Amino acid sequence: MLSIVQNSDPVLRAKATEVPIADIKSARIRKILKNMTSALETQDDGVAIAAPQIGVSLRIFVVSKAVIEMPAELHKRAEMKDLRELKKRLGYLVFINPVITKLSREKEILDEGCLSVRPLYGRVKRAKKATVTAYDERGTRFTRGAAGLLAQIFQHEADHLDGVLFIDKATNLREMPR
Repeated sequence: MLSIVQNSDPVLRAKATEVPIADIKSARIRKILKNMTSALETQDDGVAIAAPQIGVSLRIFVVSKAVIEMPAELHKRAEMKDLRELKKRLGYLVFINPVITKLSREKEILDEGCLSVRPLYGRVKRAKKATVTAYDERGTRFTRGAAGLLAQIFQHEADHLDGVLFIDKATNLREMPR
């Protein structure tokens, strides 16, 4: 089983490399995407993961479609085994070479954690809305806007691709058992 890299690993602090457009549909990238989703599916409380978190310094992240299907309030209270099943059933959104093209001026302070910074949680100021332009696993360029939890995820995962961890921005850091 592929393990998730923890915050002492230098790969998490490096700026990830763009994926050449011609390589997006390659077997190598398909394998990386499979490894990312497999690693994420082992985590009861994770809904997104960036390639550096599995030790691959490429500009890719995936987000479980479960975050779209379930409102944030329900997500906070979901039974973890239910979330694990929901992730497998609904699949993932793939973001290759993502660029945040727009952030709302309006911000909010949100609770945040990270699969690579266990068991810390903290409060991070994030834009309430975010727009990302990226490529999907078929090499199709797309733009997607989001608000709430999905906007927070876009910002958190984009930070990973620039070597930034949420603990660099967080206040009120505390340990929370899983």
